[in-house]
Amino acid sequence: MVSVLPRSGRRRALLAGAAVLAVLGLLLWWLPSMAGPPEPGGRLTLSTGVRSGVYARYGELLKQDLRRDLPRVDVRLMNSAGSLDNLEHLATGKAQFAIATADAVAERQRLHPRQAAGLRACARLYDDYLQLIVPADSPVDSARNLGRLRVGVGADGSGVQLTTRRLVAAAGLDFDHDIEAVRVGIDRMPKLLEEGKLDAFFWSGGLPTSAVQQVARRMPIRLVQLGDLIPALHRQGGRSRYYRAAVMPADAYPLVQKGQAVRTIAVANLLVTTDREDPVRTEAITRTVIRSRDRIGTEVHAAQKVDLRTAVFTDPLPLHEGARRYYVSEKP
Repeated sequence: MVSVLPRSGRRRALLAGAAVLAVLGLLLWWLPSMAGPPEPGGRLTLSTGVRSGVYARYGELLKQDLRRDLPRVDVRLMNSAGSLDNLEHLATGKAQFAIATADAVAERQRLHPRQAAGLRACARLYDDYLQLIVPADSPVDSARNLGRLRVGVGADGSGVQLTTRRLVAAAGLDFDHDIEAVRVGIDRMPKLLEEGKLDAFFWSGGLPTSAVQQVARRMPIRLVQLGDLIPALHRQGGRSRYYRAAVMPADAYPLVQKGQAVRTIAVANLLVTTDREDPVRTEAITRTVIRSRDRIGTEVHAAQKVDLRTAVFTDPLPLHEGARRYYVSEKP
């Protein structure tokens, strides 16, 4: 004999079944949200610099930490001529992240405003120090003495050459006529100095730069102070606001400085991406950059300057939304 529920019982059973389905639906929606956003993945190219420069070594060490923290992200490194070249790689999509000096970013904004409108910063990293290297017996004691000399000025597309042009102008010299500008990078300039094919070369990089250390072991060299150029440099107008007076510590190059600090000029480095980059991945990368400071700093001493309190000062670029989320999450 088949039992038939009263109509009111069937209604209660249907309502109970609907409630169970609703709860199951909520659980299916809620459980993934509790797990957080999906782990970042995909390919990522970081554009750095010349092989013997600080940018390249910093990139190699950061790649190791990104591989640990973001195992689903395939990190590739791309060498370049320097800051301006790196920004071109971002604009053309060859790279998703790059390191560039603040003055190079401002120059990109001036020359290519529409392309540069999409640039965003993840962090202020460390400062580059402007360095003028000459043989130890050179009479040059200021950039003002470089007239008619063969001077390494950095490769085309490098931030070094951009800054060198401004330093030479501040020294009262014409870049195209008063010096013999040799347009090569740090990968070639030390050897040319050793061979007597250069009288001096400029470099802009974190301290210490291994290529400068190496040439100091092979020949006696000297660092020329650049502090006397600050007033004239600042008279060049708004574009010079990214340069500040600085002192190269006495122990930056012990073989060269022999306990003496050197007055010079510094400019900030930024980790740069674009507004096309995924906020979740950018937040994760920014987190690794900040948290990896101490480990990377044991090999790249300049990276010890990466700091949560100063990383947000990324003028002339706004922070990427993903980077902003990270800094907000770290507020006490």
